[in-house]
Amino acid sequence: MAMQTWWLYVTAVFLIAGTPGPNMLHVMVQSIHHGPRRAIYSMAGLMSAVLLCLLASAAGLGALLKASPALYDVLRYAGVAYLVWLGIKAWRAPVGAAANAPHTRRSAGALYATGLATGLSNPKLIIFAAALFPQFLDMHRPFWLQLGILVASFVVIEGFWYGAYAFGGRSLAAWLAPANRQKLFNRATGVMFIGFGGVLLGSRV
Repeated sequence: MAMQTWWLYVTAVFLIAGTPGPNMLHVMVQSIHHGPRRAIYSMAGLMSAVLLCLLASAAGLGALLKASPALYDVLRYAGVAYLVWLGIKAWRAPVGAAANAPHTRRSAGALYATGLATGLSNPKLIIFAAALFPQFLDMHRPFWLQLGILVASFVVIEGFWYGAYAFGGRSLAAWLAPANRQKLFNRATGVMFIGFGGVLLGSRV
């Protein structure tokens, strides 16, 4: 693919991925609650969602969603409902000793599944995959080679930001030791997730 196209793509992905959104907020929250090592399972779920959305876009799902507003609305409303549910759950999350109780420890599979669902409901990823990603594919050049380069570049950049947010969450965990700060963080996180749901509700492909 043309080098200038790749550089434009990398710059766009770097800025879009680094901007706080559901994926990065999810990584930070999981790192705070479970530590950076266990947060890797959440990152794997989020990354799986990235791969699914990009591959679906390359396969023509973006064009299908544009041609079928009703189908897009069904997917959009499901994503909105999930993000709002995450927001309510974060708002009501336990604080203090209750937050560290053994029964709150989640399995690797549960962390992965939550990451996958969060990623698939991410309005930034949905809009990027459906509307912007296909524009970087040149139909006059080898399709699969371009797709491999674009997807690999996205994964590397997204992975970099996951690490940055995960270690940021670990640093923040010490500051959140007092119960009143935990409560404030939980409620701020809840409001942000609900806000992301509002963004998705108002989005159009």
